[in-house]
Amino acid sequence: MDNSVLTGLDACITALRELRSTGAVFGMCNVDDEFFVLIRPVPGGVDLLVSDAAAALDYDIAADVLDLLRVDPPDEDDEEVWPEGNLAVLSDLGLPEGELLVIIEEVDLYPDEQLEMIAQRCGFGDDFGALLEKMVR
Repeated sequence: MDNSVLTGLDACITALRELRSTGAVFGMCNVDDEFFVLIRPVPGGVDLLVSDAAAALDYDIAADVLDLLRVDPPDEDDEEVWPEGNLAVLSDLGLPEGELLVIIEEVDLYPDEQLEMIAQRCGFGDDFGALLEKMVR
């Protein structure tokens, strides 16, 4: 996707819906190396997952995810990291919800590293790694 669609959750969802593909379409967004969001348009809606619900206190995109999920944001005093959304969002692509949870709970990893693990498990890790290398240059 073009960087111009990364202005907010609605723009990302719209851009993903406009993509034409014979396979699954979903977006993986690394936000400031703090957390990630998985976005997958489905008939009649969108499946969402934010890796750290507490990010909604500081980031609009995380707050927007919780809003669409109809989940209240955490208290400001809560320092625990937990995901919110559909942990089975990529289960049909080979990543069961239990494994996704294990990846998310690896808090010593940066979100790009977690996303790379997700890409590996879903079968497009080499392409994802090449894209990351291209972006770093």
